[in-house]
Amino acid sequence: MTTRTLQVDALARVEGEGALYVKLNGDEIETVEFRIFEPPRFFEAFMRGRDAHEAPDITSRICGICPIAYVMGASHAMEQALCIEVTRPIRDLRRMIYCGEWIQSHVLHAAMLHAPDFLNLHDAMAIAKVEPELVKTALRLKKLGNTLMEVIGGRSVHPVNTRVGGFYKAPSAKAIADLIPELEWGVQAAGEVARGFAKFEFPDDEDDYVFVSLKHPELYPIDEGRIVSNTGLDIAVDEYPDHFFETHVARSNALHGHMKDGPPYLTGPLARYANNFGQLSDTAKQTAEDCGLGPVVTNPFQSILVRMVEVQYAIEEALRLARAYRPFTPAFIDAPPRAGTGHGCTEAPRGICYHRYSIDADARITDASIVPPTSQNQPQIEVDLTRVVRRYMDLPDDDLRWRCEQTIRNYDPCISCATHFLKLTVERT
Repeated sequence: MTTRTLQVDALARVEGEGALYVKLNGDEIETVEFRIFEPPRFFEAFMRGRDAHEAPDITSRICGICPIAYVMGASHAMEQALCIEVTRPIRDLRRMIYCGEWIQSHVLHAAMLHAPDFLNLHDAMAIAKVEPELVKTALRLKKLGNTLMEVIGGRSVHPVNTRVGGFYKAPSAKAIADLIPELEWGVQAAGEVARGFAKFEFPDDEDDYVFVSLKHPELYPIDEGRIVSNTGLDIAVDEYPDHFFETHVARSNALHGHMKDGPPYLTGPLARYANNFGQLSDTAKQTAEDCGLGPVVTNPFQSILVRMVEVQYAIEEALRLARAYRPFTPAFIDAPPRAGTGHGCTEAPRGICYHRYSIDADARITDASIVPPTSQNQPQIEVDLTRVVRRYMDLPDDDLRWRCEQTIRNYDPCISCATHFLKLTVERT
């Protein structure tokens, strides 16, 4: 038998440092490994002893692309622990800034990192030479998302206006109103980009996924909801530890997420879309139909289209909230220190991001756990890789390697988010 080894020492067009290793023995697959070798960052460990109100700012530094996911998850958990009930205006403004994160993150991935795979190009600079208007539109859309975060959060990367209980200051009516014309442009522009991407040739690949996401009774889930699956799971956020757990594998510096009773699962755009299609706007549903998508998408390579449908929805949602916005006071709800445990979960662009914190009577953190979406998706990524390798085994090595890299990029993995161990034990003999 012929032995083939495919090795990618450093994956391109993903956030963080990861590698791929595939070993084939004739027609048999011996090894498929998605390795995350970025150094552990120990966020849960160095949170201990810090004040509860520091959690959102500290955890936002886990990722410069999706800081709002960490701000909101930490804020929700601490508010539960401190028995804080935020007001509707605070919740609406939080949803608006989260829309900004979805827009800038999804567009960055779809247009700059993922689209080159379908155009047989190496990067966005190469796209700019053949499709300059596409790149200009994508950059303008990304800037729109960044501007939303800057106006509401004080700056576009690691916003400084957010806090436990709400915001330090509510933006002025004019600052929000000035966003409306560009949001109106963005709704149509996002749809055009999605329909343009629908012309790509997508590999033939389907799977019977277990989709896990948030679900809200009224809205497409972004910043709150219950945790559900397409296989019957329906739990409150604080029940997450009863149904999910993490394991450490030798090949990766990131923990692997699992369901206690079930196979590997997928979280992210495909899961949100499948579990919540009915709550998309009519415009977004029409764009999905124009792109040839049904209410459930099981081809992971088409996640680029679902992301752009979500971009359009997020812009529409930000527009709705901007038109209804009125400045409010107080901008945050405070509470005295107390001991407690709180749980938070929101939909980061890449999927559900879960937080749990315990605090003492002085509101000092005694324990912390953060489960980012890339950790949860790692087992499913390896399942997808195995399926793709089996299906495209006859391709030349370079083509098969490219297809495997593309399979990983379907998930837009945020590798830096995934590498923060809770505990390190060194045993010497």
